[in-house]
Amino acid sequence: MIEKMTRYDFILLSGQKEEFIRELGTLGVMDITRSAKPVDAKSDALLSELEAVRAEIRRISKGSDARLQELKAERSDLARDVDSLSHWGDYDKRKLESLGIPVHFYSVADKRFDSSWADQYPLEILDSAKGKTWFVVFGPAELPVAPLPAPSMSVGEAEVLLARKDAEIEEYRKQLEGLRSTLPDLRARESEISGELGRYLAGVGGESAADGALTVFEGFAPASEKERLAAAFDNMPCVWTSAEAVVEDNPPIKLKNNKFVRQFEMLTDMYGRPDYNEFDPTPYISVFFLLFFAMCMGDAGYGLLLIIGGILLRKVESMKNLAPLVTILGVGTFVVGIVMHTFFGVDISALPWIPGWLKAVMVTGKIGGFEAQMVLALIIGVVHLCLAMVVKTVYATRNKGFLGSLGVWGWTLLIVGGVVVGALALFSLLPSEVIKWIIIGLGIVSALGIFLFNDITRNPLKNIGSGLWETYNTVTGLLGDVLSYLRLYALGLAGGMLGKAFNDIASMTLGDGSFGIGWFAFVLILVIGHALNLAMCCLGAFVHPLRLNFLEFFKNSGYIGKGRAYSPLQK
Repeated sequence: MIEKMTRYDFILLSGQKEEFIRELGTLGVMDITRSAKPVDAKSDALLSELEAVRAEIRRISKGSDARLQELKAERSDLARDVDSLSHWGDYDKRKLESLGIPVHFYSVADKRFDSSWADQYPLEILDSAKGKTWFVVFGPAELPVAPLPAPSMSVGEAEVLLARKDAEIEEYRKQLEGLRSTLPDLRARESEISGELGRYLAGVGGESAADGALTVFEGFAPASEKERLAAAFDNMPCVWTSAEAVVEDNPPIKLKNNKFVRQFEMLTDMYGRPDYNEFDPTPYISVFFLLFFAMCMGDAGYGLLLIIGGILLRKVESMKNLAPLVTILGVGTFVVGIVMHTFFGVDISALPWIPGWLKAVMVTGKIGGFEAQMVLALIIGVVHLCLAMVVKTVYATRNKGFLGSLGVWGWTLLIVGGVVVGALALFSLLPSEVIKWIIIGLGIVSALGIFLFNDITRNPLKNIGSGLWETYNTVTGLLGDVLSYLRLYALGLAGGMLGKAFNDIASMTLGDGSFGIGWFAFVLILVIGHALNLAMCCLGAFVHPLRLNFLEFFKNSGYIGKGRAYSPLQK
């Protein structure tokens, strides 16, 4: 699938551009372009105002919240002070000091408190809770426990400070609500200034000289990175705006697929990445290229060799990226080779020791007088083309709306619907009378879309003429497209026959079977012959499936592939 992109516009002084580029590189996700514009009094004033508005928005949306958290932290400290001072009660510290009587403060666990201390010293117990006792001693005392520092204030004074802090927080909340109420206006002003600056710079010639110049960057990054990038850009020496990328922006294309489909993205890149409003063909290529490649190879033995080759390629640094694809193609070739009952040129369906359940999945014999494998190739071709038409219809509807894609709907209903109805009739799944009325209905609805409503903004007579011309091209082209899939059968058949020929030639060298030069020639012919056949099969199995995807599928699905690849700056 095509990953959604966000467009970013940056404006900064040209002297800061190198540092800016380096910082973008550290982010690793920004695909960037650059242009220079002259700075004058108007653009400088707009830029300054935009920076001021941005700073105010940041101060309100971020700084104010930080201040509120700071006030809450201060209140928590005061609340802890009130709790700890409550054990000492409310007293006048200054009055005690004026009397000249030293006061010592103690807090000990209940089990350590000795009641005899009260007989030895002027001791007053102030509180006892949670397994502890708080007391004071007036005058000099020598107790086996260390005294605590004297409280800095009384609990009453602490409660006054706590009440003041609560009032300060409440007052700040009101201020905060007032400040936040200005955010919509500030953001509207930000958007207004940003748009005015962008329009002004777009209309100013970049070729004129100026003492100071602004550098304007336009970049794209995945929408999933939006929050991380916003935090980073706020700390960079630039003014920036962002918006959801649209087709007119010509954003770069980043494909997002699972691990299996990702191996086939290199094939998509060989043709061209999709435009931003197109579909990603890679998932379809991954399935059908694998199937077509395996059918063209048509030999389970060659599939095993490809699997081994893919495993060995993992150890070659320069070919490491190809290893998973080669392995996948090898597995597909092995499975399809079993279905096509060929193993190194040997027809395994004729071997008596092959189990019956395995022979049951092999495609053998004839259908209607034609080779079953040839019929299978044509059926796969019809399915491939029908899928292409369905994909074309879905994306045409998404991009143009239902009314703007009635012509595409007409052809899809006629061809895909006709194929489905034909299959139902072939297997007698519906009564013939029902089939007849379905065909009539499909024909009428399709004709309306093809001949009358292929372009609802155009004169109906022109639509009829256009529909007739398109009918000629579609009918003649579609027949050729379906027949193109015969190459899947032909290449598989040719590879299998050539492999069998090498086996027969090698067998002739054995003579009476006694050990000698005959066995050496037998092995040599098999190795060289199958190596040559494998190379030729791989070449054909690569080129022809690509053709079926790039020509037949892309033509019938409306795929253009003129998008540019996503290429982010790197550190």
